Amino acid sequence: MTILGELGKLSREERPAIGKRGNEVKQAMEAAYANRVETLRKAELEHSLTAGALDVTLPGRPIVRGRLHPATQTLREMYAIWAAMGFQVYQGRDVETDEYNFELLNIPKHHPARDMWDTFYTTTPNVILRTHTSPGQIHAMREYCPQPIRVILPGMVYRYEQMSASKEMQFHQVEGLAVGKNVRLTDLLGTLSEFNRRMFGPDRATRFRSSYFPFTEPSIEADVSCASCGGKGCGVCKHTGWLEIGGAGMVHPTVLRNGGYDPAIYSGFAFGLGPQRITMLKYGISDIRYFWANDLRFLEQF
Repeated sequence: MTILGELGKLSREERPAIGKRGNEVKQAMEAAYANRVETLRKAELEHSLTAGALDVTLPGRPIVRGRLHPATQTLREMYAIWAAMGFQVYQGRDVETDEYNFELLNIPKHHPARDMWDTFYTTTPNVILRTHTSPGQIHAMREYCPQPIRVILPGMVYRYEQMSASKEMQFHQVEGLAVGKNVRLTDLLGTLSEFNRRMFGPDRATRFRSSYFPFTEPSIEADVSCASCGGKGCGVCKHTGWLEIGGAGMVHPTVLRNGGYDPAIYSGFAFGLGPQRITMLKYGISDIRYFWANDLRFLEQF
């Protein structure tokens, strides 16, 4: 207050009385201000309680619930299908050696087949990010040999590729491996056909084409009929009526031998499927980059 600020100009005899009176006035004003604020607060509260009626029977505001990522939903569906068909899950490694990722899979150094994968190399010699889940085949065979095995090997793979609507630098794969006595190509064809029937429904046809992979012989590609056109041909399937879902084949004798199995006694088949690819085919998604964009407008549709 101004009067208290001017005390220094008063005489020594006047200061005590005037200072005391100034403090009394200051305290009285502060108390009056506090009382008025409290009165206004109570009046506002009273008005809010009486002016607006609250209908307690109305439903509350809905709680926004999270959703599983569409790729995760597809992975879980695939796990359930393969488990029902007698396959167990075997977890591989994201970081692999050149030996497991290539050499033990019948892809020696300087082999032109290595050009099929654009590899992420690390500063540690011969240590890479796996380009496919196939190295898990060797780990699984060496762990279970000489017992028959049926496993799927899901996981993330990494490739140094230009990102586009159909390609990403990281994506999921689900590898499958079955090794035993008298395992035949017809077993592989029947297994994939049954998977497609359970995954896509009985109305989707399956087609197999010959192909090449260094770790299988013979090798095939598996297709399903296009859902957009019913197999008649459209822009989605490039007017072929078919959409590719993955590659497969009979395990190469060299790979069996590297896994500890005698190829003269044992045989096996392997396949590789892409959950993102299958999700795109199942729901008509046109761009693989949507899976990693974290766009709720896309994710909330599943």
